[in-house]
This record gives sequence, C-alpha cells and structure tokens, in this order.
Amino acid sequence: MLFDTGALYRTVTLAVLRAGMVDSDADSIANLARRIAIDLSPPTINDGRQLDIHLNGEDVTWAIRGEPVDGRVSAIAALPQVRQALLPVQRRIAAGEPVVMVGRDIGSVVIPDAGVKIYLDASASERARRRHRELVERGVDVDFESVLKEILARDAYDSNRAVAPLRIAPGATVVPTDGMTIEQVVDRIVEIVHESSTPTGHSPSVAGSR
Repeated sequence: MLFDTGALYRTVTLAVLRAGMVDSDADSIANLARRIAIDLSPPTINDGRQLDIHLNGEDVTWAIRGEPVDGRVSAIAALPQVRQALLPVQRRIAAGEPVVMVGRDIGSVVIPDAGVKIYLDASASERARRRHRELVERGVDVDFESVLKEILARDAYDSNRAVAPLRIAPGATVVPTDGMTIEQVVDRIVEIVHESSTPTGHSPSVAGSR
C-alpha cells in the first residue's frame, strides 16, 4: 500500500480552514485533528488520484490539493501539538500490512526503524514543473512562477521548523530524480528494496523532497 502522510496534514488544514481557525490556536487545531474522521483507501475514480481521501465521509481528494490548503499546510503541519496528534495514526498504519509511506519526516521521526529508507530528491524547479503540470491537467489556472514560489517557501519552512524538520534520515538512500520519469523512479526504488535485506515486519518508507 502507498500512503502519502502529507494527505493527513492537508486534510486537517482543510478542516481548519472550514472551521475558521487561526494557526496560533494550536491546541484547538490538535483537538480538531483528533475529532475528525480521516479515511484513506485505494482509488475508486480514475482521475489521477493515488488514494481516495475522505473527511467525515466527504471525498476531499482534490480539495486538499487546492491553493488555500497549499498556503497554510506547512504552518499547521509545523505545530507540535498537531504532529503529536497525528503520529499515532501514522505509526498504526506502518505497523500493519507492508506499506510505502511518503512524507518529509517518515524515516527520521515516524518510523526511524523502517526496513528501507529512501530520500527522493529533486530541485525546486523540477518539482514546480511537475506540480504545475498536474494542476494544469486538472484545469486549474495557475502560473509556473506562483507554483515555484510556493514550493520554495514550503521548503524553507519545513527545513527550519523546530519540530520534525525536513532532513535526510540516517541510513537513507538518496535518489536524485531530476529528469527521471515516474517509471524510472519506481524502478530505482524497487531496485533499492531488492538490494536491501529488509527484516520481516518492517515497513519500507520513502521520505524527502517531492
């Protein structure tokens, strides 16, 4: 199973926006994160999604990828109370069936004992190009420079936050992905997993810049 943990923080951010909360009210946001029902499941619609994401029963798979969420998710994800509230959810998923977990602190904080740790790296311009193409294909009217600016801001925020900052986890294999196709990246990940002697019961993790 593929699990992008960023979807959890994005879903919480959407709930925060709808509730009209401010980022400084960390305890209330953490309590909201514990109360809401976030359900992740294999995709049921062939529209490019990797997962179905439901918030209190509502399909919010694409709603959490909109610009309003983009603009606030880093600030909310940096709140220690929110990260603590969602940590048990992530670890429970990792302790179940074999899973590939994607996120900026998976190998360093969430499951530091993962059987395989991979840091997918790409330049900001490359990631902006991918993100811009994804948005355009979904019919979103946004210019490349705006996407690049948002990615650079998020990188700076996530790398310098006090709690669970973006880092290359000890023991992680770094995979530069500029110029690579999705198929080539997947092939490289599979190659690394096959080369690793993963202990039974440990979940491989994929973490880093995307």
